[in-house]
Amino acid sequence: MFTALEATTPTAPGGQLILAAVVGIAVIVLLITRFKLHPFLALTIGSLLVGAIGRMDLAEMLDSYSSGVGATVASVGVLIALGAIIGKLLADSGGADRIVDTLVGKASPRALPWAMALVGAIIGLPMFFEIGLVLLVPVILLVSRRAKLPLMRVAIPALAGLSTMHAMVPPHPGPLAAIGLLKADLGTTLGIGILIAVPTVIISGPLFAKLAARWVPVDAPDLFMDTDAEGRSGIAPRRPSFAITLITVLLPVVLMMGKAVADIFTAEGSTVRDILDFIGQPMFALLITALLAIFTLGRASGLDKDAISDSIGNALPPIAGILLIVAAGGGFKQVLIDTGIADMLARGINSSHLSPLLMAWLVAVAIRLATGSATVATVTTAGILEPVAASLPPAQAALMVLAVGSGSVFFSHVNDAGFWLIKEYFGVSVGQNIKTWSVMESILSVTGLVLVLLVSVAV
Repeated sequence: MFTALEATTPTAPGGQLILAAVVGIAVIVLLITRFKLHPFLALTIGSLLVGAIGRMDLAEMLDSYSSGVGATVASVGVLIALGAIIGKLLADSGGADRIVDTLVGKASPRALPWAMALVGAIIGLPMFFEIGLVLLVPVILLVSRRAKLPLMRVAIPALAGLSTMHAMVPPHPGPLAAIGLLKADLGTTLGIGILIAVPTVIISGPLFAKLAARWVPVDAPDLFMDTDAEGRSGIAPRRPSFAITLITVLLPVVLMMGKAVADIFTAEGSTVRDILDFIGQPMFALLITALLAIFTLGRASGLDKDAISDSIGNALPPIAGILLIVAAGGGFKQVLIDTGIADMLARGINSSHLSPLLMAWLVAVAIRLATGSATVATVTTAGILEPVAASLPPAQAALMVLAVGSGSVFFSHVNDAGFWLIKEYFGVSVGQNIKTWSVMESILSVTGLVLVLLVSVAV
């Protein structure tokens, strides 16, 4: 199953390298949790500390960290920025509201939880979790009130759809960063990710929602009840059509999947394969979609050039922190590699009886529980396990990305900003939020892992 790893010359004895890794990760977790330091600074300090304990000289340490940051930004940063632009245009044009209203408006009360899961997944596909959550909350509350359904019957499915896309499916920052760090094929990861995401959303969403509504039988609070349902988030004078909006949102997925299919079923060097390979490259697929969205979402909804420019400009500042975290995670990964720590960890995992996929999930869970950040858990875990992924076949490397993503959302609790956002929006207590949101995240995480392990048997 595994191939031999190309070893990096260690910079220190094995025991000292283990100490460097343990101390570095512990310091990162401590700085984030105890001292509330931004993860970018914590990852940077942890990287330098690992290098120092691992006996790298200062110049080597800085070169290693800088090269990791640069490589990660080059491979992932542009994709995150393009994804943010698409998401912002979707919100400002009213396209997100169009998707929500169309799908929910056609659903019967019995089918509403399933419709909300679909809404959460579609909205979650191009958008960051926090942005998608802000868009979905007014809809969740209004649907719960109008359909006279318990809040959790509507909220849990929508949140499950949103969170699953965030954890497993590009172009979200976490999966994109893991794909870059673990050198996984994006098309393969996207295809398997969607395959696993569907049953994961069903189990953690509509099915668990029945239990959640019994455990926490609350109604929707009055928040947002005065909001105009026809213009919740958009600044556009009119909204784009449902069909055009859906085509725009799904275009990058279709292009990237087209590349994966072409690589399997068409001859190498053929014109069709060359074209699909080109337009299915992640950066090009997202660039095409971003340019198309300017017209299909921006201009079609009546936004003028200044409004579109403002929308694109406003999409970028909120992702600065995410970009820095992902970049610092790349720097941390490179220091682990250049000291020889990553190779040593990889050899230990490969010689153990523990599945690398289970190990990836466990490491991500530990960092998630300690830091509260899914992105930090993803990029740190991917950095640690990068040499392990290098020894895996392409499908197994893609599954490792999904295992890391699944582990990164396990049991959201009081150190996670998303936990408090949902608690305040829904007007529930800490205990009630743990019984619903936190348990849902754990079910999502474990379901994702189980499906990853099942798929790994077949590929």
